[in-house]
Amino acid sequence: DLVIISDEIYRDLVFDPAPAMASPVDFAPERTVVTTALSKSLALGGWRAGVARLPDGPLGATLHGLLLGIGSEIWSATAGPIQQAAALAFNEPPELAERVSHSRALHAAVSRAVAARFAAAGVSVPEPQAAFYLYPDFAPWREHLAGRHGVTTGAGLAAHLLNQYGMGVLPASVFGEEESVLRMRVATGLLYGDTDAQREAALSAADPISLPWIASGLARIEEVLADLAR
Repeated sequence: DLVIISDEIYRDLVFDPAPAMASPVDFAPERTVVTTALSKSLALGGWRAGVARLPDGPLGATLHGLLLGIGSEIWSATAGPIQQAAALAFNEPPELAERVSHSRALHAAVSRAVAARFAAAGVSVPEPQAAFYLYPDFAPWREHLAGRHGVTTGAGLAAHLLNQYGMGVLPASVFGEEESVLRMRVATGLLYGDTDAQREAALSAADPISLPWIASGLARIEEVLADLAR
């Protein structure tokens, strides 16, 4: 009787599409709800349009009624222009599919380059597999951070990185981990450029890492980590 909710908002941003990513709906369609939205694959963070695919049958009908009942007390309707954009996007026309493909390649290249900088500095970081976030762990630096910088918590490290170097990250504690955990959520999106022209150039570049503004951002990460390690 367990209902599965599978949030697949990052599905289109998995770097290696082979083998195809399995979804719970492939194995238990009668009790799986799949959710997604436009904000990640199309970078439409402010366009609040999400969807939920409900299972066929009595369970889906019950959930549909409950969702409508709750939703009617929370929101009225998605704005008209966003509805039109969502209808276009969810039909997946070739030009949007191509853009998502370019986005996926850009995320992969930059995320892997950032991860390589953290790894080279001795920070533990899982290999990026999707999207535009990393989760480096400064645990190998724990004694050094405490003795040299007085940092003993994830929040303390995040504050130090921001105040000392202007590097904005989120500590693991905001995602439910213990305060003592030194993992950080690092987003790569700001490296793509400061202007629309730079971001479009990054999106279409065969080698985005070689673009001057991205290379400069990566060099800055190296500088910050080197200084933090002193």
